[in-house]
Amino acid sequence: MRNFTEEQNMFRGAYRKFLETEIAPNIEKWREQNIVDREAFEKAGEQGFLMIWPDEQYGGLGDRDFRYEQIIIEETNRAGACEWYATLHSRLVGPYIDNFGNDEQKQRWLPDCVSGKKILAIAMTEADAGSNLAGMRSTIKEEGDHYVLNGSKTYISNGINADLVVVAAKSDPDNNPHALTLCVVERGMEGFERGRNLDKMGLKAQDTAELFFNNVIIPKENILGEPGHGFFYLMQGLAEERLLAATSYIANARRAFNLTRDFVMERKVFGKPLSDMQNTQFRMAEMDAEIEVLEIFVDALVARHNEGKLTSNMAAKAKLQTSEIEWKMLDLGVQLHGGAGYMKEYPICGMFTDARVNRIYAGSSEIMKLIISRDIFSENYTSKLD
Repeated sequence: MRNFTEEQNMFRGAYRKFLETEIAPNIEKWREQNIVDREAFEKAGEQGFLMIWPDEQYGGLGDRDFRYEQIIIEETNRAGACEWYATLHSRLVGPYIDNFGNDEQKQRWLPDCVSGKKILAIAMTEADAGSNLAGMRSTIKEEGDHYVLNGSKTYISNGINADLVVVAAKSDPDNNPHALTLCVVERGMEGFERGRNLDKMGLKAQDTAELFFNNVIIPKENILGEPGHGFFYLMQGLAEERLLAATSYIANARRAFNLTRDFVMERKVFGKPLSDMQNTQFRMAEMDAEIEVLEIFVDALVARHNEGKLTSNMAAKAKLQTSEIEWKMLDLGVQLHGGAGYMKEYPICGMFTDARVNRIYAGSSEIMKLIISRDIFSENYTSKLD
């Protein structure tokens, strides 16, 4: 039994209605224009759906229970609106300001982020540095009363819409490749330029861009936390990022399952529903069992995260398994839809292409396996049966 409070269940109903009226009807238009309208963020902010956790003095509810974000993610996937990437803004980037920003920075930025007037992005990835942050080439150097940022980033989600971009850059590239500094680059800063809105395989409505920094003057007031400690700050956020991803992937797998179930019960093959075929029954039974096991696992990790006990190893396992099962379900869904599964008019088609990045994003499946294997072969490893 899922452990949501009465208030959270009421929140789910209200957010579902918001998606049905304000977001889902616009998804196709946003796909055609390759970007979500900025007003979507403001409408969510007006109704208290954009950022739940900030303290009341910044406009939030002050409730940091991760289950609110779990509800937002599950309902967004249920509505087929995952291309409206509000969770990136709300729970992936926003906490960097809260966790590492000072009081002045929080007061300066958080209210507009809560209201949706300013949209957030985070810029880590470079052409030759994805999961390997030590391979980063962007630099940030102190010069008197300010810093100077140079370099470029790619595949940045919300890259076109973003007003505030948390950028990671090397602050001591010659002596310490792990010495990174986080800074906030604001829209309109001289030397900050955006490249094209990248043309992706899927997730067409979600703007993804290249960002360029040419001698951008960064005031010291825009440095997050201690200079040189950015690597450790980024590592602290990765476990939650992967739990966010896992929550989304398993919700999407369940949506794909439900769509496929409905279709095979209606589709006739040799005069009877495809659901009467034993192969269909066995394959769907297998998927239902695998998805439900992971739904329970993700719920358990949400509870652990609320207790401050989520580890990088747990999050890696969840991200690995949910992304792989999601892909398995979507592949089966297309197969059981037959020719219809290849047609864009059927939701399963778009879901298939949209989800391909999920085994790469937030750390590829191979990186997840590396993290898990390091734990297995460490001196502190303990068998779950011991």
